[in-house]
Order: sequence, then structure tokens, then C-alpha cells
Amino acid sequence: MGTIGILGGMGPLATVDIFNKIITLTEANSDNEHIEIIVDNNTRIPDRTNHIINNGENPTNYLIKSAIRLEMMGADVIIMPCNTAHYFYDEVVKYIDIPFLNMIVETAKETEKLYSGKKVGLLATAGTYNSGIYDKVFSEYGLELIKPDSDKMKYIMDLIYGIKSGRSDIDITNFHTVLQDLKEQEVEAFILGCTELPIAFEMFDINEKYIDPTKILARSSIKYVGRKIRNESI
Repeated sequence: MGTIGILGGMGPLATVDIFNKIITLTEANSDNEHIEIIVDNNTRIPDRTNHIINNGENPTNYLIKSAIRLEMMGADVIIMPCNTAHYFYDEVVKYIDIPFLNMIVETAKETEKLYSGKKVGLLATAGTYNSGIYDKVFSEYGLELIKPDSDKMKYIMDLIYGIKSGRSDIDITNFHTVLQDLKEQEVEAFILGCTELPIAFEMFDINEKYIDPTKILARSSIKYVGRKIRNESI
């Protein structure tokens, strides 16, 4: 049975979320039947969006060091519960000798199974939108990706960074207008393209059809190390 390494800290709640999902989705009847997981909750990693948008501090070396640390500690595969950080994925994999599952690719595979030929809406950080990482991968899978108007993206950022700051009193009225605008463009489901968004959707009981990349990545990592998934849909 392999060991999963979580390159985390982006943010800590998202790291806890994927850890919890791996545990709850793994078919196991005792402590000893669960997967060994190593977590590097590296909160020193500079903000990914700030680098992409404003040329802030580059997080690449921090990500590389975390990946190497996880490999040296015995991880057999690495996962990274941060969508925007996958902008740096190709550079990080050069420095490790173990597999590194790509959250965006895994999400595209599942989206193709569920929504092939249909429109899906991307909810994400400005860094993820600007980087084009979802556009590139989803186009390779023939998926039509719809994004909010640029003036509406700030409402998504307000929710994401509200969750990062630990707030539970966020006004999500404007966020709902983003969802409504996308639905009027015949979007069938929403890609929760920031790992704080699954937390927000649960916290605020947002009742929409969505695809959770965190959960998809958790399931992919469980399968990768040869374990079975509990009967539960995405």
C-alpha cells in the first residue's frame, strides 16, 4: 500500500478538506486499513495569484522544496490541493522522481465523463483565470468552459479570500449573481476551481450542481495507491 504526500498550506482549510475526503472516501474498517498520508502544510508558500497577477514573490522554489521534502519522507505519490498552484506544476515535477497527480487533468477526465458536450462554468481565482490552466487542459478534452465576465470575477475572489481569512459572515449576494449569469449562458454545472470553494459551498449551503476538484483528486489518489473507494458519487 502506497503513501500519499499532500503538498498543502494553500490554504490550510483546503489541506484539511482533502485529508478528510481521502479518509472518508477510503474503504477501510479500522485505523490500520487506512492509507498512510504525509502532509506538508507549508503556509510559507507565497500567494500564487499575487505572483501571476501582480508579479509578487514567486512560489516556485517553495513548491519544489515541499515536493522534495514529501518524497524524502517516503511519499509514493504527491497531490496538491490548490488549483492556482498548478500553474507551476510543470516546473515542480522536474525535481522529483515520484508521480505528481495533476488536479486539473483529473478534473477534466471526470468532467468529460459527466458533462461531455455540455457547458460547464469555471469558478476560480483571478490567478487561475489569467493563467489559462483550465482552458488549456479542458480544450484538450473537448470541453466547453464558460467563465464569468471580468467585472464579476471579484465577487468570487471576495468569497475565496473571505474563507481563507476564517470568516463565516461573508455576504454572498453578489456571488449568487455570478452563478445566475453563468446559468443564463446554459451552464450545466460549476467547476469549483479553487479549493476554498467546496468549503464555501458547504458552509453557505449553496444548492447548485457542481464538480469538486478536491474530491476528484482525493479519489484519484486513493485509486493510485491501489485502494478501493467507498460507494459515493462525485
